[in-house]
Amino acid sequence: QVQLVESGGGSVQAGGSQRLSCAASVRTFRTYAMYWFRRPPGKEREFVARLSRNSGSTDYSDSVKGRFTISRDNAKNTLYLQMNSLKPDDTGVYYCAADQSPALTFSPNYWGQGTQVTVSS
Repeated sequence: QVQLVESGGGSVQAGGSQRLSCAASVRTFRTYAMYWFRRPPGKEREFVARLSRNSGSTDYSDSVKGRFTISRDNAKNTLYLQMNSLKPDDTGVYYCAADQSPALTFSPNYWGQGTQVTVSS
């Protein structure tokens, strides 16, 4: 069983930066591909970014490409999402997720409870 706990959410002004963290309670963290998703207010959950197990490859949604960076520290069992040049459209609940499959999936097996990010104009 994998438990994921997000932190780092809060309120920020447009143009600002914020870094989210996700702590994973699993000894084999390095065997999981890691994801960030978000749910904007009143909308469906959407894919944000993915990082492969060995950090060799990344995927980003077009809406965040060039502004967000996903990374991981396997020694600390922690996933990060550095968000720069934030826009009001980035507002939402951000979820960390994990899956042992090497293939990109939009339905990872394990999810955190989410952290709210609010970007004001």
